[in-house]
Amino acid sequence: MSAIHPFKAIRPIPTNAAQISCPPYDVISTEEARLLAADQPESFLRVIRPEIEFDPTQDPHAEEVYEQGVAALEKLIQEGCLVEEDEPCMFLYRLVRDGHKQLGLVCTVDAAEYRDGRIRKHEKTRPDKEDDRTRHLLTSSVHAEGVFLAFRDDQPVGEDIVTAMHLVASDRPLIHFVIDGVTHTLWRITDSSDLAKLFSEIPELYIADGHHRSAAGERAASARAEANDAHTGQEEYNRILAAIFPASQLAIMPYNRIVKDLNGLDASTLLARLGKVGEVEALMDGDPRIPAASGTFCLYLDGGWHRLTIPEERIDRNDPIAGLDVSLLQDLVLAPLLGIGDPRTDPRIDFVGGIRGTEELERRVDAGDAAIAFSLHPTSMDELFGVADAGEIMPPKSTWFEPKLRSGLFVHRFESAEETVR
Repeated sequence: MSAIHPFKAIRPIPTNAAQISCPPYDVISTEEARLLAADQPESFLRVIRPEIEFDPTQDPHAEEVYEQGVAALEKLIQEGCLVEEDEPCMFLYRLVRDGHKQLGLVCTVDAAEYRDGRIRKHEKTRPDKEDDRTRHLLTSSVHAEGVFLAFRDDQPVGEDIVTAMHLVASDRPLIHFVIDGVTHTLWRITDSSDLAKLFSEIPELYIADGHHRSAAGERAASARAEANDAHTGQEEYNRILAAIFPASQLAIMPYNRIVKDLNGLDASTLLARLGKVGEVEALMDGDPRIPAASGTFCLYLDGGWHRLTIPEERIDRNDPIAGLDVSLLQDLVLAPLLGIGDPRTDPRIDFVGGIRGTEELERRVDAGDAAIAFSLHPTSMDELFGVADAGEIMPPKSTWFEPKLRSGLFVHRFESAEETVR
C-alpha cells in the first residue's frame, strides 16, 4: 500500500505566486539563480539557493548559508508573501506546456516507504548532493521542494484516482498563472480521505525526479527519530513532501551527451569506426535530428549530422539496463571509442537536457566546447519501471522530465522550533 497524508502547507498568496515561485534548485546553477533573483526580493530562489546572498567566494555549504535559507523563508512568511494553512490539506497541481497536460496530487508520503523500497528509485545519488540536501532539511525543518513521484495508472484503482482528481479540478482553482511557457494551476483539497483510501491500494510509487531529495528526506526523518526518545512513528518529520502524477501523463525528454574531444581520433576515422558499431548515414537538411526509435542515435560532428543505427541483434532487450539507449551509447561508443570510462566523474563528458533542443548541441560543438554531440531517443516510463522494479540503477542522466515542478508553491514544515529543541 502507499500511504499519503495531508499537511499544513506553507504556500504563496495567489496574487504573487508567479513572482515567488522559481525553477527547482537542481536545474539551474548558482550564477543562473543569482541572475534570476536579481531585483526579485520575493523569489523563492533565496530560500533554496541561499548562497546567492553571499559573495561568490563564499563556501555554499557553510552553516551560515543554510541559516540564510531559513531566514529567507521566515521573512517571506512574516511579510505575508507566504501563508500557512490552518488545517492539513492536499492539493492538485496541473502543469500544461505546449498542449501537454499532467495533473498530480501534492501530499506527504512516508519516509519508511522509501527506506523499504515501496517508493522505488532508478538513480544513484551523489554523497555530496545528498549531504547538502540533508543539511538543508535538518537546519530548516522544512521540505522546501517536493519529490516528483509517479504511479501506474494502467490498473482499475489508478483509473479511479485519475477520475477523482479530475472531479476536483473542475472546481475554481486556488492559484493559476503562466510563466516560462508553462501554465501552473493548484486546487486545495480539504477532504482527502477518498484519495487516501484509493492510494492505499497502490502497491508502490516511483521516483521520477528528486532522488537526492528523497534520500535526504529519509535521512532527516531517521535523524529526528533517533534524537527523539518519545518517537512513535507518527510525527510529521516521518513524512516527505511529494507531488504524485499518473505515469501515462508524464513526458520524458532525452538527456543528450557532448564529449570535449575525439580521444585522439579525427572525424573521418571516428565515423569509420562507428560504421563497425552500426549503420552510419549522413543526414540531409530537413532530416530530424532526434532519433525516431530506440537503438538509434543522431550525432553532430565536424559541422554535419549523422545517424547511427545499432543492429537489433546487438541489443539485449531482456536486460533492463543493457537495453537502454544510454547504456548502448556508453558501452558501444563512449567507452570503447572515445575513452569515457565513468560518465559520472569523467570531465570530458557533459549532459544537455532535451528541453534545450538539438540547436544547443550544435552551438556547443560549433563554439568549441565539445568535439561531438549525441542526440538520444528518450527513455520510456516502461523502461524506468523495469529498472526500478528490478532494483537496478540507471546510468547517470538517463531521464529529463518536462515540465518541471515549480518550487515555492508548497512547503512542508515537519518540525517546529519548539519541537527541534526539545
